[in-house]
Amino acid sequence: MTRNSKFTIVLGITGSISAYRACDLILDLKESGVRVLPVLTRDAQHFVTPLAIQSLAGEAAQTDLMRVDGNLKPIHIELARQADLIVVCPASADILARMRMGLTDDLLSCTLLAAQSPVIVVPAMNDKMYEHPATQENLKVLRDRGVRVIDPIEGKLVCSDHAMGHIQANDVILKEILRILSERPARTQ
Repeated sequence: MTRNSKFTIVLGITGSISAYRACDLILDLKESGVRVLPVLTRDAQHFVTPLAIQSLAGEAAQTDLMRVDGNLKPIHIELARQADLIVVCPASADILARMRMGLTDDLLSCTLLAAQSPVIVVPAMNDKMYEHPATQENLKVLRDRGVRVIDPIEGKLVCSDHAMGHIQANDVILKEILRILSERPARTQ
């Protein structure tokens, strides 16, 4: 819950209507004793505000790769260094493609490229986007590189009645995060 937590995760939040689910996930993680360092993409900020996320996490909501604020070290390298795990939830089709290609023009994608810790992605998008061959190929490549994918489920989507692409339930996401963290050595303070 604090800087004395045994584990620290970087929680990347991307542009999806499912971004609101990150709010409850942050609270669940903090209740489990995990320190959460939130990173919001520009598009995520259309769905949730940095102020709301920061208030829930108790940590600064990072949004800008080029923010200096007196930091002497690059923010993306520091975030990657501190992370016992990086979770991208929700993971848009855009971030999945960027991860696959190694594109780095924002804070989250730079942090992901610098990551030395395990990475989990939790896709959430329209069923047509999720089922598109490009997205499926991106997910296959990421899995082959060791990225853990918590697949979406069939459910109510904003753009259709009921289809694949609905974000997985928070309890399933939390369980997988805690399982992976339990396999890592705790940091000593």
